[in-house]
Amino acid sequence: MKQLNLTIEDEEKKILIEDNSTGIKLEDIACEIEENYTGYIALASINNKLKELTTLVSDDCNIKFLDTNNTDGYRVYSRSLTLVFIMACEELYENCKVSIEHSLSNGLYCEVSTDTTLNEKDREAIKLKMQEIIDEDYKIEKTIVTKKEAINFFDKHNKKNKAELLKYKEHDDIKIYKCNNHVEHFYGHMLPSTGYLKTFDVLKYGSGFILLGPREEEKFKVREFIPQPKLSNIYLEMENWSKLMGVDTVLSLNKIVENGTYGELIRIVEALQEKKLGQIADIIKQENKRIILIAAPSSSGKTSFAHRLSIHLKVNNLQPISISLDDYFVDRDKTPLDEFGNYDFESIYAINLDRFNKDLSDLLEGKEVTIPRFNFKKGISEEGKKLKIEKNQPIILEGIHGLNPILTSSIPDKEKFKIYLSVLTQLNLDEHNRIPTTDLRLIRRIVRDNQFRGHNATRTILTWDSVRRGEKQNIFPYQEESDMIFNSSCVYELAILKAYVKPLLEEIDSSSKAYSEANRLLKFLQYFVELKDTSDLPPTSIIREFIGGSKIVD
Repeated sequence: MKQLNLTIEDEEKKILIEDNSTGIKLEDIACEIEENYTGYIALASINNKLKELTTLVSDDCNIKFLDTNNTDGYRVYSRSLTLVFIMACEELYENCKVSIEHSLSNGLYCEVSTDTTLNEKDREAIKLKMQEIIDEDYKIEKTIVTKKEAINFFDKHNKKNKAELLKYKEHDDIKIYKCNNHVEHFYGHMLPSTGYLKTFDVLKYGSGFILLGPREEEKFKVREFIPQPKLSNIYLEMENWSKLMGVDTVLSLNKIVENGTYGELIRIVEALQEKKLGQIADIIKQENKRIILIAAPSSSGKTSFAHRLSIHLKVNNLQPISISLDDYFVDRDKTPLDEFGNYDFESIYAINLDRFNKDLSDLLEGKEVTIPRFNFKKGISEEGKKLKIEKNQPIILEGIHGLNPILTSSIPDKEKFKIYLSVLTQLNLDEHNRIPTTDLRLIRRIVRDNQFRGHNATRTILTWDSVRRGEKQNIFPYQEESDMIFNSSCVYELAILKAYVKPLLEEIDSSSKAYSEANRLLKFLQYFVELKDTSDLPPTSIIREFIGGSKIVD
């Protein structure tokens, strides 16, 4: 017998295997300890490299299991759930086309194209068929083939777009997953079998369906779906824009880059955004809104957006001023603490709400006020500049708490215009493999942090979870409270950002805790043709905020 010395979550575990054994599967180890996890174990990390649960362990190593409370673990669960959804639909509806579109609320929005319009009875049938597939516990078997073999396979099975996209893959190994009689290529890890999907639901929503997985910390309960009609409408708008531009997948974007017509694409995207900005400015003018509140998650381009909106307001004969929420921080010793005992600068109570509301009220009444200036080195609030505004001067406020009603509780709603800014990409790798909005924002932030703050990609990646927690608590709950949602994504941007972010990600060593995330981003970026020519990108573009060359962002 051979003894394996494993370290699992800082605890040592000794396992005996036969001398001639090829090792023990991670899923067998996970079965023994799964009760210790509040989520479903879906993945493992060995020496900072993500491994599927079917991986054989034959040597001493450190293992960290990732459950559905972990971002990577939930990705695997969700991706495997989409496979079962696709299988169920294809078994029920001949020649149907399934598209995994985008995230919405706590689920995934999917569309199924058939000869007839699907309804609630179809939802019930799909869910029942999914449960049958899960109960059968079909293995999800991975096979590694060459790029040529994969292309020939998908060509033969009339999946031409998938076959053509694979031609752009930089590495020759292709993962093919087979489940029962269904064969697919997924751009990420999968569960060992369908039986691992113990908690799920399918809802009918709009013209499509919502797939839901287990809740955080409560794996036996399905995630709550909260309808987001405003966000849904923006996604629909993006879908229509994509059709207008002829770009809805990476393959179509690659062809535009290769044939040199990207200049027109860039100009169309920029014109569409300018048109939207003009419409927002017109509404503010017509409704005589005095307080313009802008909230956005990280790397949404809110600084560029605020400057561009200000220009459009001036076109409407308004003279907006901007006030920074950062100057209204309370003194450091009055800053609330988080659950770890650290200063919680992202708490709304880190802002001097009483003074902020009084100053706003006085400004709207035509009074002169002294705006504070926060001294970040000393951690104290100091007196700043004096300010007085005229009746035609709206006040632009941007910050993570912009849509939280507590922030401007003393200001009547009729005075406010609330804008939620985000990055909602409709560009997916193919119909079954989506590009999460979060990934686009992370790539933007990695590039910006390196260009303007001197941070390497490792630092940005390792702080991203903390950023996301703050967004989840302070921004996302209020997005449907907005009067307008502006989508700052540019369908061409990943082709441009790839040239900037790829070398930064490749610098990360396999010993780094950021390695697995960097590797994941590199794997999907390899399908993009780089667009190094940025001469068509105007100096007012939101993308300039991240790569440089902006004339409106310092």
